[in-house]
Amino acid sequence: MVMDRRIRSFTIPAASLFTFDIISVIFWVLIYDRNLVPIARKVTGLERGFSELHRMGIGLFISILALVTAAVVEIKRLQIAKELGLDLTDEISVALPINILWQVPQYLLVGAAEVFTFIGQFEFFYHQSPDAMLSLCSALSLLMISLGNYLSSVILTVVTAVTTAGGNPGWIPDNLNKGHLDYYFEFLAGLSFLNFWYMFYILSIIRRSRLPSS
Repeated sequence: MVMDRRIRSFTIPAASLFTFDIISVIFWVLIYDRNLVPIARKVTGLERGFSELHRMGIGLFISILALVTAAVVEIKRLQIAKELGLDLTDEISVALPINILWQVPQYLLVGAAEVFTFIGQFEFFYHQSPDAMLSLCSALSLLMISLGNYLSSVILTVVTAVTTAGGNPGWIPDNLNKGHLDYYFEFLAGLSFLNFWYMFYILSIIRRSRLPSS
């Protein structure tokens, strides 16, 4: 809402940006099946190209790139806001001279991350569970997604409470020109990196436990 949403005579609804996430998912599903899997199959020798854990790892890494991209765009937007002095006013609806389409790359990256992560997650639960528990394990994967949404709300609430202590405007105030939404994206990128590292740490422990003892 605080970016230029005009493309000639057309004004892009701010909420419609999520459409690019859907477009990205459709695109990457096609590319994934027709191009990436055959290439990966030749490299890894695996029937499905990537293992389930490889896919989830790739998805987690791409999600980090999406958050970093969002932070970079917000840093640039705040820079323009400060140059125009909008960080010193209470006006919250002034459109800055930076087009909203600069947000498209982060939505495309989120779509790619969803394709790798969710496909890997569903296949992991499906192939690694007993036949009698296929439905239950598939439901568990959806449960993890819902719990992630609740965790996201908790993180946002905690960050807002901490950053607004002492009368500060916080990272995500009503007037984003006075806040630091870029800090929030960087914080989430840091959490995602820790999650990414922890996943490979656990995998390394499992791999060592499977090595034959000397």
